Amino acid sequence: MFYVRTQRMKKIVNLVASKSYVDMKKILLPVLWILIVFFSYKLYNSIYEPIQFNKVKTERYADVIRSLKDIGNAQVAHKSVTGIYAQDFKSLVEFVDSAQYILTEKRDSSYLEYDRVYRIDMLREVQIVDTLGFASVKDSLFGDSDHYKNMAQVPIKDVDTTFSMKADVIDKNGYQVPVFEVRVSKDIVLHDQDAYLLEQEKATISVDGVNGPAIVLGSLSEVSTNGNWPTIYDAGIQE
Repeated sequence: MFYVRTQRMKKIVNLVASKSYVDMKKILLPVLWILIVFFSYKLYNSIYEPIQFNKVKTERYADVIRSLKDIGNAQVAHKSVTGIYAQDFKSLVEFVDSAQYILTEKRDSSYLEYDRVYRIDMLREVQIVDTLGFASVKDSLFGDSDHYKNMAQVPIKDVDTTFSMKADVIDKNGYQVPVFEVRVSKDIVLHDQDAYLLEQEKATISVDGVNGPAIVLGSLSEVSTNGNWPTIYDAGIQE
């Protein structure tokens, strides 16, 4: 009798255990699937987001650098004609609109001149500069295009801001040298991108990257008209 009761109890326990297992399985399986989907999504994003970030970054940097090079060319023209760089975009655009290059030709020449010391005619060599004409700065730099009128605008969609530009004259080994600098923060260029990836990009120090927190052309402390970007962007723009 005791044996029969024991067997019955075992069956009841097994039945309860089996039912509990089925119920737990019904609960755990959906939870496990949710966790699998969640971690798969996180893994996918950890791979996809940096790839997408770099794609957006490269495209936007190329657009920004193209505008900076236009500004740089206009500033170099401004200095060649006036001797200094433009302080602001308004005066730079007005310069491009109206200024002209003087076209010259240099040639060597010589003549005989009586030397009172040696009391003979001596050969003197000189360089003669002939003015050939004038050429429009606008036509020389931008042809028929008038996009230079908007070169102050940062060329990023949904961004309504301009580049920061300054010009100065600094002392270099006793010489007064004109300098200029144009810059835009990476926070502006990549304003809608992942914050963590943006912070990493702002800390870039690499020969293949745009170093620092901004894209910069020229310098207010050094005599330079170069940008802080790698040559790969120049090659892309030329193509």
